[in-house]
Amino acid sequence: MLQATGLHLPKFPKSLHSPSPIKHNNLQPKITSSIYSYDQKCNTKVLVEIQEKKQQSLLTTILYSLDDFISNFLDSPLPPSIDPHHLLSGNFAPVEELPPTACEVVEGSLPASLDGAYIRNGPNPHFFPRGPYHPFDGDGMLHSVTISGGRATFCSRYVKTYKFKTEAEIGRAFFPSPFSSCHGGLATAARFLLTAARGALGQFDPSANGFGTANTSLACFNGNLYALCESDLPYKIHLAEDGDVITLGRCDFGGGRGMTERMTAHPHSDPESGEVFAFKCNVFAPFLAFFKIDSGGKRGSDLAISSMKRMACVHDFGLTERFIVFQDVQIEMDPAEVVRGRTPLVCRREKVPRVGVLAREAADDGGLVWIETPGLNLLHVTNAWEGECGGRIVIVAPNFLAADRGFLDTNLMHSRFEMIELDINEKKVVSRYLLSGKNMEFGVINPAYAGKKNRYIYAAVIVEMPKAGGVVKIDLSKVGAEGSDCTVAMREFGEGCYGGEPYFVAREGAEEEDDGYLVTYVHKESSEESWFWVMDAKSPTLEIVARVRLPGRVPYGYHGLYVPKKHLKLL
Repeated sequence: MLQATGLHLPKFPKSLHSPSPIKHNNLQPKITSSIYSYDQKCNTKVLVEIQEKKQQSLLTTILYSLDDFISNFLDSPLPPSIDPHHLLSGNFAPVEELPPTACEVVEGSLPASLDGAYIRNGPNPHFFPRGPYHPFDGDGMLHSVTISGGRATFCSRYVKTYKFKTEAEIGRAFFPSPFSSCHGGLATAARFLLTAARGALGQFDPSANGFGTANTSLACFNGNLYALCESDLPYKIHLAEDGDVITLGRCDFGGGRGMTERMTAHPHSDPESGEVFAFKCNVFAPFLAFFKIDSGGKRGSDLAISSMKRMACVHDFGLTERFIVFQDVQIEMDPAEVVRGRTPLVCRREKVPRVGVLAREAADDGGLVWIETPGLNLLHVTNAWEGECGGRIVIVAPNFLAADRGFLDTNLMHSRFEMIELDINEKKVVSRYLLSGKNMEFGVINPAYAGKKNRYIYAAVIVEMPKAGGVVKIDLSKVGAEGSDCTVAMREFGEGCYGGEPYFVAREGAEEEDDGYLVTYVHKESSEESWFWVMDAKSPTLEIVARVRLPGRVPYGYHGLYVPKKHLKLL
């Protein structure tokens, strides 16, 4: 009967299963008796395993049915902003993994300075969502181009998070999302109870393993590469010599590993000390806390920002030579909205945004300076530095104009770059300059100028977040001159072609700030082809240096970085 189940019993040596008929010193009956006893124990164990699998299968079927019932009968009709059939179409549709594959250079040649890997992160759902979906959801997938000797190898791999592995084992997506799980009162309550039931029945344990997607960005520090999202701890990534991308595991840097432990998707490093500065947001007080990771990879204690009375959606911050610069924005996370069947993301229109400036070496937030900045909501901080006049901080960043609706419908996201100068002593805004009237995001600089005064900004011209129609170069030395547009160069991707965030790679031996290359992925929607572009960052037209046809499609995504080969050897 057991054989018919397709299960395999433990194999024993032939001499035990088929004892010799020769009796030796009356030992044969004793050996046979022990064999039968062992076989009975094994059979009992197998039967128990069969029963457990049957129970688990029945349990899974019941939970599947409840999930289907919620989606089919309790969900309200989904608007396009959270309808997965609408959102996951075209080049937003997910792709399968692709192992390392050689690429063809179809235009120009790859510069000798590009000897390393460009990796970009973004959401790529492993299973089609049941019910509402948000563009910030989706399992993280890393798309990598490894370059060596003028040749390129492309690879696409999922970040193997706890969420990814658990859902792969179950066979469908079921982890909750703070962005999409809370739409419609009855459906929200039902999904909450179903999630609690899955946890109670042992299907998953986010309290110990987290529930993040690692789908937002990448960071390289202390000789390691990490994939990040702000709802969880980072996942360490290894780039193999053949170009493959391998997930090594979730990292806590010597701190806790529970569900309440998380880290920003935008940590900032000090190249001189090797320290890494980061923060985490909390639904309950303290709502924001900064911490450091030392050069040895050990996390320090939290520095709580006690003067924040609600959880603002802080996504990024600036790091100068002496200060941490962050903002208390109008967009907040309110758990009470979940009880009402609404998304916890809310915009407090009556709230005046403010920038916080805190000494990097502060032991507590007693010396924190708040400066009100009406009409300014910062999602990303492209750069920040200390002004030439004492007590001044300069911030360059895109101002998120659609704060009241952009998070709920990413099509409505609209940002314009500004340069803001603050006086810490007077606690006031000294000046604000609009850098361009274009809708732009994903600003980058030459990484060597992070935290220092710089001249050039490169940014993506947004068509539909995060889809970009081109890249611009902004010259900050033109701020305050006649006219308000500081754009000095632009490269459009072409009709029907779209890309995303650029990344600046300095030319080997470069002495000028803009002497280098911009790299990014570009996709042609009509032919569904994707390319890796290399542009001359110093050129007045951002001239194309090389275009590499990729063997797989690259969906629109978020942040990436370039890792030189000398650093790859350390990863």
